[in-house]
Amino acid sequence: MKTGQLAASAGVNFQTVRYYERRGLLPEPPRRESGYREYGPDSVQALRFIKRAQQLGFTLNEVEQLLHLASGGPESCDAARSLANRRIADLDQRIADLEAMRDSLARLTETCERLHSERECPLLRSMAPPQAG
Repeated sequence: MKTGQLAASAGVNFQTVRYYERRGLLPEPPRRESGYREYGPDSVQALRFIKRAQQLGFTLNEVEQLLHLASGGPESCDAARSLANRRIADLDQRIADLEAMRDSLARLTETCERLHSERECPLLRSMAPPQAG
């Protein structure tokens, strides 16, 4: 199949296919006599693997490692688990950061329930740039 067909089959755009080829995530396929690239079904699977790994939060560098590990044996499973555990730790940290941001915003909006004449907006005050003095 041609690049556009591959991209449509995998749910990406054709520029993504070319980018992954340049990065070495997707092997460059053979070309027809006409010069068109000719992709096989394994390319669709590879693209879907890459996209799914990205959905799980893996970086393209990590995806490259996972692709390499996917062709290995039992040791590869241990290495993939290690990558996944690092990703989980990163996600846990991001969740904690987001929860802290949410809590901070909740505290800042608490005074919004007061009468207009009795409040000053701590939310806007907290985001204001420091005044030159």
